[in-house]
Amino acid sequence: MPSWASPSSRVAPGDRLAATPAAAVEFAKVSVRFATPAGGAHTVVSDISLSIAAGTFVALVGPSGCGKSTLLNVAAGLLAPPEGKVRVLGEELRGINRHAAYLFQQDALLPWRSVLDNVRLGLDFRGVPGREAEQRARLFIAKVGLAGFEDRFPHQLSGGMKKRIAIAQSWIVDPPILLMDEPFGALDVQTRQNMENELLDLWQESRKTVLFITHDLEEAIALADRVVVLTAGPARVKGDYEVDLPRPRDVVEIRLNPDFTALYRQIWDDLRDEVKRFYVADGR
Repeated sequence: MPSWASPSSRVAPGDRLAATPAAAVEFAKVSVRFATPAGGAHTVVSDISLSIAAGTFVALVGPSGCGKSTLLNVAAGLLAPPEGKVRVLGEELRGINRHAAYLFQQDALLPWRSVLDNVRLGLDFRGVPGREAEQRARLFIAKVGLAGFEDRFPHQLSGGMKKRIAIAQSWIVDPPILLMDEPFGALDVQTRQNMENELLDLWQESRKTVLFITHDLEEAIALADRVVVLTAGPARVKGDYEVDLPRPRDVVEIRLNPDFTALYRQIWDDLRDEVKRFYVADGR
């Protein structure tokens, strides 16, 4: 029996926090509520404790609107939780998370800047000398397969090319933590698979901590070391699974692995009930 198929592979939601005190990101009993027009409060995230070990690739999955992006915003320091604490590299997070880069669903490229200038933007903000910034930007443009496109502008690029530039833009500042909110959701299947493989190549080389949100369970398993299942809103941790599949991976070939299929079925048993709850609550 594969190691992930044993009962011990499904980790109790609260156990991670105590097991990894030196984690890159820790959520300790985090809850988030938003005010409603009627003067009440809507709970989006409820009492989540979750620890992300440094250097690991962790995927969060759950129904639409369950609070995945809210949790990522908390990790980024864009949203301060009214209850609970967030620790980054062992220190309580206060304000913006300066140790993380955030890759949004929508491209955040500046339309008036060329590919080269967009990629080097973070280095310019950090005062890196011009020649060094340009050299490093050209290196990362080549890493994502776009050498020769340095002088193009965003409107001249395809969706997949824009996403490559956004990844290079995030990676070039060398953050220890990368927060990714469904970055490939709008891409066609072939482009998406190419981007997933390029992301894995970069991650394999650097071993940054990645917290990755996706609606696609196959994508989560193909990319991650660990898949965390969140309940339909308010978000709580329902399941926590190790992905004990060989690396390096090709996201197409790994889907043909029988262990991949078995793990998919195991996690889907958790996720399916939450998706049903979402559709019932939504009246669909």
